[in-house]
This record gives sequence, structure tokens and C-alpha cells, in this order.
Amino acid sequence: MAKASELRAKDVAALETEIKELLKTHFNLRMQRGTQQLNDTSVLGKTRRDIARVKTILTEKKKQGAAK
Repeated sequence: MAKASELRAKDVAALETEIKELLKTHFNLRMQRGTQQLNDTSVLGKTRRDIARVKTILTEKKKQGAAK
């Protein structure tokens, strides 16, 4: 996953696309866990944190746009 500094370089549309991709990935991982196919369950937590990171930066960018 990208670092926060790399995410801040992206625009709002790219961040929204990133969130959609991460949500799809997280859903697929949850389905794999439910069918006992997921070996490394720590990936779920990492994906969830990545989603939170992108959402935080997206909120920051939206606030900056509104402040200008």
C-alpha cells in the first residue's frame, strides 16, 4: 500500500478510486476468510487501516478545497 505522502500527491478522483479498489479487496478477503481459504488473516487489518488512511487524506483534501 502507498504511504500517506504518496497518497497526498493524488487528486480527489484518484483517492476515491483507491477507496473503491480497497473496499473490493477487503470484501474479497472477508469472503476468503468465511470459506476458510485465507491463510494470513492479518491482511484484513492492514486493508482496513489502508482504507482509513485513504479516507482521512480524502477528507483533508475536501476540507482544503472548501477553505479556498
